[in-house]
Amino acid sequence: MKHLFLKTFLALGIIFSGNLFAQDSPAKTVSDTLFFDDFSGSSLDREKWNVVGTDFWVNNEQQVYVDSTATIFNVKGDNAKGAENALVLKAHYSPNYIKYRGNDFDFISGRINTRDKVMFTYGTAMARMKLPEGSGFWPAFWALGGGDWPDTGEIDIMEYVGETDWIGVALHGPGYSGETPLVNKYFYPEGEDVTDWHVYSVDWTPEALNFKVDGRLIYRVTKPMVEHYGEWKFDNPKYLILNLALGGAYPYKTNGVEEPYNGLPASTVELIKQGKAEVLIDWVLIKK
Repeated sequence: MKHLFLKTFLALGIIFSGNLFAQDSPAKTVSDTLFFDDFSGSSLDREKWNVVGTDFWVNNEQQVYVDSTATIFNVKGDNAKGAENALVLKAHYSPNYIKYRGNDFDFISGRINTRDKVMFTYGTAMARMKLPEGSGFWPAFWALGGGDWPDTGEIDIMEYVGETDWIGVALHGPGYSGETPLVNKYFYPEGEDVTDWHVYSVDWTPEALNFKVDGRLIYRVTKPMVEHYGEWKFDNPKYLILNLALGGAYPYKTNGVEEPYNGLPASTVELIKQGKAEVLIDWVLIKK
C-alpha cells in the first residue's frame, strides 16, 4: 500500500494533515519534487548521494564512518521491516579498526549526504525513518550550508540520542551554535516511540522554519527569533545528511555515561554486537 501511495506522491505531492504519513493517506495536491529516493535499487544511488569515509570525525563520536556495504546498504521485503524497500545505516563493533587523530576506534558506521549533488534553498525536506532502541545511539537527519560551520547554517530536522520517547530539532549558526537556544524536544504520544516508522520534516521559507513529525507541527523558528542571537543564515543552499553516530557529545550530555565509551553504555555496545544498531530510511524527499 505504501509504495502505491509514494508513486502517486511523486506525481502529485501532498499537503500535511494530522498523522498523514504514518497512515499512508493519499496525495492531495500538486507540488514540485526537487529530489526523491525510495532506495528501491540494489545499492545506494551514487548519483544522488556521497558517502563519508574514515577521514572525518567530530563531536567525540565513538565510531568512524566507512564507505562499505557493511554500513550502508539497501534492503527489501522482510528485511525492510514494514517498508517495501529501505536504506540501512548500520553500526558494527570492530575492535581496533583504526587509529585516527590520536584515538583508537572500535566501531564503524555509515554517513551519507547530497553535497554538490542536490542543494536546495527553501522548500520541504522529509524522510520516513525507523530508529533503534539503545542509549547512546545518535542518528540524525539534517541539512548544512556549503561553507564553513556554523557560518552557513545548520538545520537539524531530527536528532535522537537513545531515549526512545523523544527526538530533538534545532538550528545552528553564528552566535547560536553548539549549545544553541534554538532547540526543541518532541515527545511522542502514548503508544508511539522512535522505533516506529515516522516522517520527520521541515518546511523552510525565507521567514521561518516549521519542524514536523508525521505532519504535526512541533516547533517553529522565525527569522526575528534567530536574529535575537545572531545572523539569519538560512537564505543559502543546503544539502541533506543522514548518519548513525555512536556516543559522543550529545549522548553524553543526556546519559552521562563515561565507560566503556563516552556516551555509549555497555548495554548498547552489546546491542551493536548483536547486529541491532541500524537506522532504516524508507524514502527521502525534497519539494518546493
